[in-house]
Amino acid sequence: MNVLFASAEAVPFAKAGGLADVVGSLPKYLRKQKVDARVMMPFYGMINRAQYNIEYAFTFRHPRRRGTADVHVHYTFYDGVPFYLLSAWPLFGEGNYLYTDWAWDVQRFIHFGELVQALAWQLRLGSGGIKPWFPDVIHVHDWHTGLAPFLLDISRHDPAWAQVGSVITIHNMGYQGQHASTFLADAGVPARTNPHLVYQNKDDNLLGIGIAYSDVVNTVSPRYAAEIQGDRFGEGLQDIVRARSATGDVIGILNGLDTERNDPAVDPAILHKFNHKNFLEIRPQNKSALQQQMGLPVRPEVPLIGIVTRLTAQKGFDLAFPALWRLIQEDDVQIVALGTGESWIEHEFRMMNEYHPHKIRAVLGYDGVLAQRIYGSSDLFLMPSRYEPCGTSQMLAMRYGSLPIVRETGGLADTVINYDNGDGGHGTGFVFMWEEADAVLNTTRWAIRTYRERPEAFQRMQRRAMGIDFSWDKSAGEYIRIYERALGKHR
Repeated sequence: MNVLFASAEAVPFAKAGGLADVVGSLPKYLRKQKVDARVMMPFYGMINRAQYNIEYAFTFRHPRRRGTADVHVHYTFYDGVPFYLLSAWPLFGEGNYLYTDWAWDVQRFIHFGELVQALAWQLRLGSGGIKPWFPDVIHVHDWHTGLAPFLLDISRHDPAWAQVGSVITIHNMGYQGQHASTFLADAGVPARTNPHLVYQNKDDNLLGIGIAYSDVVNTVSPRYAAEIQGDRFGEGLQDIVRARSATGDVIGILNGLDTERNDPAVDPAILHKFNHKNFLEIRPQNKSALQQQMGLPVRPEVPLIGIVTRLTAQKGFDLAFPALWRLIQEDDVQIVALGTGESWIEHEFRMMNEYHPHKIRAVLGYDGVLAQRIYGSSDLFLMPSRYEPCGTSQMLAMRYGSLPIVRETGGLADTVINYDNGDGGHGTGFVFMWEEADAVLNTTRWAIRTYRERPEAFQRMQRRAMGIDFSWDKSAGEYIRIYERALGKHR
């Protein structure tokens, strides 16, 4: 089976969120199961051609309503996966950015959606001397590529496209590419007549278009597949999702981790390597090293709380800050935070740094090495998201021995088992439900008490959490089944 992934981002080339982690990891595990998975993405200006051995492959001309675009295709292999990186001036290829403002991004990604079939056809022809290849399934991701399933659908009169399946993965319902009617018309895209779109006035919503026209709709956790069918998390598209779900075409598959890259026993970012058998002896050395690196007092007995995240409202910081202020004022605790995002959240962390430098260090930016060290050094990991389609941070934290404190939503609910408040015979973290600051505070204090007063139970949960199999192997098998479902609709 041949599968072409189309995505706005992919690790290691360009990343803004979890989408990049999935597209950068899943194809490798699909290939292990004999699926010829390949990835196409924009060739952004900041991608280092030499670092990733990216080579020029060929150029083709793509007709558009307003002229013809010269599309330059480059390729490389990463972890054994073929990647095709496309540049087309002025939309992709020069700017040192992934995303900009709404109007420009909508135009850029409408064009990228058009290029999905165009690239597939060039690969079928063997352009650039590449061995001819053609997808059985086109797997698109989020709103950036939501137009592609529609364009495939209206191409099915052509025998070449008649049997190609389509799958869309929703990584975050909060981003949709809506109100794109002017740009769709300008690009000459035909009318979208799906009744679920028309009746709800969503025919100019790129994510909605992808949901309506894909053969299978997929989310990145089972819980999120249910949540987006309701008003709270459906973000205005819940009726379309419910309609697709009624025919069995909405399927949640939990994201996995690249467990080869993310392994505390071999991770080059971890100063003192450890595993689930020897972490009690070795892991505390990483905690001391991180405390020293961050300029915090080196005190092994103090519970260290880690935070690694995008600093956005989605992540529940309006709930977390009242709790964090009280913790650092009233409790003997240390906090190390890493992230960048909304200005008001960054400002709040700066204030904490200034007023309590002996208890908290917040690094406002992205540092991949520091992120891994926080996972491998912190005792607890705070993730109080208002919603979380899947989340990888809580899985990384558990794999590296840090017990998560999470809200019961989306992938957090699917991955973190609540502590039994006993001997640790059950649980891999600490879970709360209510979207309230007191819930964050009280659950964090519960976790701190467990760390201090029930160390054996805490360590038992750490060992259990580190032993959970979060690899992509199982999830890859589930993706193969939804590819077969998509293909079954046309063969």
